[in-house]
Amino acid sequence: MTISRRSALAAAFAIAAAAPILIHAGPVIAAKPGDSALGTDVEAAVDNLTKALLAADGTALDALTLDGLSYGHSSGVVQDKAAFIEALTSGRSRFPSITLSDRSASVIGDDAIVRHVFTGETISGGKTAPVHIGVLQVWRRDGSRWRLMARQAFKL
Repeated sequence: MTISRRSALAAAFAIAAAAPILIHAGPVIAAKPGDSALGTDVEAAVDNLTKALLAADGTALDALTLDGLSYGHSSGVVQDKAAFIEALTSGRSRFPSITLSDRSASVIGDDAIVRHVFTGETISGGKTAPVHIGVLQVWRRDGSRWRLMARQAFKL
């Protein structure tokens, strides 16, 4: 097998370009709720976000989310942090009940990827509707706490 100089240079460049990313990322730790590898801090952040959604607690929602938040709904609507918090605190949208199931997470350095099934009810525009969606959340360690960076829901 013959390797051209161009192919060898391209491979070396790709490895060199990826090295800082691979070194920075740290180990991937797959975990389930209650697993010490996930850490009670990430679990607590997910649970606290759920409580803040139920209570429409703007202060807690602000503390649990990063300023650059991208909050995607299963309808395709994407909100920034301000729009996400305003929709809940204004009462235009609210959640009387939320249950999370099939939770899993991967912690990668200062980031965590959390997945779960979100079941409950939503009230929007005065109409109550059942909710049963899948959710992907990306959390970032910010000092000693975890804050939501991105969330995308999808239809099951």
